[in-house]
Amino acid sequence: IALTRLKRNYRAILADFGKIECVPRDTVRVGVVGEIFVKYSPLGNNNLEDFLVSEGAEVEVPGLLDFCLYCVYNSIQDHRLYRRNSALKYLAARVAWRFLLRCKRDMIACIEADGRFRAPTPFEETVTLAQGYLGIGAKMGEGWLLTSEMLELARSGTENIVCTQPFGCLPNHICGKGMIKPIKDRNPNVNIVAIDYDAGATRVNQENRLKLMLANARRLKLERGA
Repeated sequence: IALTRLKRNYRAILADFGKIECVPRDTVRVGVVGEIFVKYSPLGNNNLEDFLVSEGAEVEVPGLLDFCLYCVYNSIQDHRLYRRNSALKYLAARVAWRFLLRCKRDMIACIEADGRFRAPTPFEETVTLAQGYLGIGAKMGEGWLLTSEMLELARSGTENIVCTQPFGCLPNHICGKGMIKPIKDRNPNVNIVAIDYDAGATRVNQENRLKLMLANARRLKLERGA
């Protein structure tokens, strides 16, 4: 019953978004990844999405459901690798895993059936994207999911990426900023910038770096178009 109601909500949300008038324009697609709070909160990222839109970008942010799946998946892996969790906790994680996977599969099916929007990548594929870059044991903070999200965006055509991170967040610097070079080595068209968000970081410096990234994105777009 809950899943049926959820699918009904998916369709209603798609219908509401479909009513929004779209104005065709030449733009660049920019993905936003990073530490969970800074990625989603305008308070934490100085209204990053609004700024990118004001600069003429189309913004894409991976969904929160993937982070929930990531947390449950890591709990299952902990039990398999280290027997860290009790049998009851492992069973609960398995139930949550199946439920959340079903939620995402239903969401993808509804989006694909509607045909007007891009559907996200199934999480089973997201898990495999970071292979060859770092292992699933790198799961502190956003861990391997951060690397996978950058690769997922690049594979879907969103090759310009902002990696948001709190100053001094070691897991984020390793799995986000630390992965930029290997990602670009294997995906030369990817344009990634890491931005620190902290009380001591100035907005002017952040926005200037974003403008440089966007200028580079437009230059690359023109070169490829030519």
